[in-house]
Amino acid sequence: QVQLVESGGGLVQAGGSQRLSCAASGRTLSTYAMGWFRQAPGKEREFVAAITWRDGSTYYTDSVKGRFTISSNNAKNTVYLQMNSLKPEDAAVYYCAADDLYTRTYSSTTARRYRYWGQGTQVTVSS
Repeated sequence: QVQLVESGGGLVQAGGSQRLSCAASGRTLSTYAMGWFRQAPGKEREFVAAITWRDGSTYYTDSVKGRFTISSNNAKNTVYLQMNSLKPEDAAVYYCAADDLYTRTYSSTTARRYRYWGQGTQVTVSS
């Protein structure tokens, strides 16, 4: 099992920045990729960004490219999502997720890739 705990959400003004953190614990050696997803009220959960532990390859959804940066600190088993130039449409509950050996066949940009999920952290963007 892998446990994920997100932190760093809150209220920010449009155009501002915020950094989310996701601390992983447990059987983290079984994970290859970590992802961030978000879900706004009345909408489906959507992919935001992903990173692989081993080589740091990153993936982003088009709407956040150039504004968001995903990074990792392997020594701390922590993944970050730096969000800049935030827009009201970025407001959502942000979830951290981790894959495992049995889900690696799926694309890192899809929810099916990820077996473990955090509890989510709310990001509110005021206009």
